[in-house]
Amino acid sequence: MSTPTPPHPTTTETARSSEDRSARLAVTVFPLLILAAAALGFFAPAVGTALAPHIAIFLGIIMFGMGLTLTVPDFALVAKRPLPVLLGVVAQYVVMPLIALAIAALLGLSPELAVGVILVGSAPGGTSSNVITYLAKGDTALSVTMTSISTLLAPLLTPLLTLWLAGSYLPVDAGAMALSIVQMVLVPVLGGLVVRLLLGSLVAKILPALPWVSVAGISLVVTAVVSGSVEAILTAGGIVLLAVVLHNGLGYLLGYWVARLLRQGERAARTTSVEVGMQNSGLAATLAASAFSPTAALPAAIFSIWHNLSGAMLAVYFRRSADRHRADAA
Repeated sequence: MSTPTPPHPTTTETARSSEDRSARLAVTVFPLLILAAAALGFFAPAVGTALAPHIAIFLGIIMFGMGLTLTVPDFALVAKRPLPVLLGVVAQYVVMPLIALAIAALLGLSPELAVGVILVGSAPGGTSSNVITYLAKGDTALSVTMTSISTLLAPLLTPLLTLWLAGSYLPVDAGAMALSIVQMVLVPVLGGLVVRLLLGSLVAKILPALPWVSVAGISLVVTAVVSGSVEAILTAGGIVLLAVVLHNGLGYLLGYWVARLLRQGERAARTTSVEVGMQNSGLAATLAASAFSPTAALPAAIFSIWHNLSGAMLAVYFRRSADRHRADAA
């Protein structure tokens, strides 16, 4: 009997495979590019100052790229597996904001920095969380759905949480913030989704380039934010880094154990861990810079660097853990 010839991959499968390779490379190089962008903003602030008026446009491009990666089945998972999706989204908007509030009080942060940390905690899931979940051998489809739902809820929940938790530090115009999120996030994401529905075959050809769109966009945002925060970095950079590391690490830890305690499987728990710990720091930085000050945007800029470094390390840990468990079961 002859060996059957494996079917040739479809155009979509080939594009997805290429997208995965590109995404893995982007996640590996991303922290280095973000560090370079931060250094550029610090040592050549004139460059960042020139970019600052356009950071909302950069974020809109990032979100449009995210919309292009979405498909209708990504949202169908809500009906098929509502519990893990609901758990992840609720944890995203409960765990991270409350951790942020506790850290701001514990470290005695200034009002601007406290608002910045709380705004990071109140943001939706980060766009790179899907790739980190894939590398960590989590449930990538679940990750995409969690990120999508938390992003669509951001115009409502991010301003409300910021008003509630940060209003005692600085005045918060929740209505203006909600409108900004609609313009910078909701409209571009839905626009990208519509384009994907209408021009699916064309979009499939450019999927491998989309991770780099996010890399470029967030790098430009970080350069702009850092350029306006040079003095704050010199005086409070260490305490902000500590706040970011604690915030991100506790998000991973609590996200994982909340899922496990609620009887979710290992892959779902890993996914929830990544989704809760990784934030849309580009959105947080843009909102902080426009609604408050460049100093308030500093925690988000540092979070952009750190959560990609920590996410890559977490993915390595989870992957090795999965391999070890499989070897023990063999």
